[in-house]
Amino acid sequence: MRDSAITVQQSGAFIETFELRPTNVDGPLSGLTFAVKDLIDVAGHKSGCGNPTWRDTHPPARSHAVCVEQLLAAGATFRGKTVTDELAFSLVGENYFYGTPLNAAAPNRVPGGSSSGSASAVSCGLVDFAIGTDTGGSVRVPASNCGVWGYRPSHGLISVAGVMPFAPTFDTVGVLARSAEVLTRAANVLLGARLEEARDRDNKNERPAAILIARDAFEMAGPAARAEHEKAIAVLRSRLGYTVREASVSDLIGCPLSELYDTYRPVQWAEIESSLGSWIEEQKPQFGPATKKNFELVRALDRALVAAAIGKREKYYRAMRKALGPRDLLCIPTTPDPAPVKGSLGVDQRSGDYYRKALALTSIAGIGRLPQVSMPLSSVAVEEGHAPVGLSLVGRFGEDEFLLGLVQEIDREADDLAA
Repeated sequence: MRDSAITVQQSGAFIETFELRPTNVDGPLSGLTFAVKDLIDVAGHKSGCGNPTWRDTHPPARSHAVCVEQLLAAGATFRGKTVTDELAFSLVGENYFYGTPLNAAAPNRVPGGSSSGSASAVSCGLVDFAIGTDTGGSVRVPASNCGVWGYRPSHGLISVAGVMPFAPTFDTVGVLARSAEVLTRAANVLLGARLEEARDRDNKNERPAAILIARDAFEMAGPAARAEHEKAIAVLRSRLGYTVREASVSDLIGCPLSELYDTYRPVQWAEIESSLGSWIEEQKPQFGPATKKNFELVRALDRALVAAAIGKREKYYRAMRKALGPRDLLCIPTTPDPAPVKGSLGVDQRSGDYYRKALALTSIAGIGRLPQVSMPLSSVAVEEGHAPVGLSLVGRFGEDEFLLGLVQEIDREADDLAA
């Protein structure tokens, strides 16, 4: 972690700060510090989940979430709990009650949500890595916006015990870090990977069978972002010598990319209502205007659509699993554009193109249950200077450790990729 001139107070990243010493000082994460999103339990402390009513109606956690136990046992030192969008229901990062954590890479722009504080803490240099949750992009989008590395695992490989349920068949625990090396060390601990096995894989220098450039995904990106991504892709092709070829998500799964979003949305919203609806009905919590609007949309969902959407999701999952061979990777933009300017999306955040395009891109891994790493390789000229925009690699289901090893190699060439 680089020295930071930004204080905890200036960052606005933390709900509370306190230290927990590691339970094993000689582990693979020894010497590293981390923070966790305030949806994730830490013993003796409340998980407020970004909403005061939730905090006031729930007791302190009896035990750590499993992922917190793993990191402490691996030698990492805990530094605090970070701000989240209310009940994790946003990709923006503006919390009505607790403010907008600082995006150190683009201070006039939102950090992205819902793991906003975790991304901010990393981008501000306050911790070496941070843990977030990712259902519909809540690690990947903040990573892209804040210019850090972000990892969403294959669904089901990392424990979500002790994490607020949101949409359980999409929920994952992910990692944000300033380098691919730290990202991989933390992710391997959460995956239960043995360090010596990871080193053996690195020594074999395994190569991707092919990197598939999903042209229909890049068509969702703005022209400036697309042009910058092309520079990074050229280096993947020439400098690193990877086999790179054109493809499209639509051809791989047999439907337009927009259909993934239309499939994802009713399943996610139905699960959100099933997970949180009873509490909302009983407690009648105060929500910020944007969150209130989001839950109004959820309550208005025609649940007769859900069974068919689940059937489509399974169909597309199987098609993606068949289309991506061993060691194949899909290359997509993480988000369509740099982070929106603070306050620009308004109360009805989903009414414009940004939200729909972002969710269409993030639903590729969500529907496919696939691992994805957002890499901070590109930045776009904006009115106030430059703002980062992430480029992602999506791996085959279960090939998380291979994907993480590969992005370490790419990180080592990051100066060339950014040139």
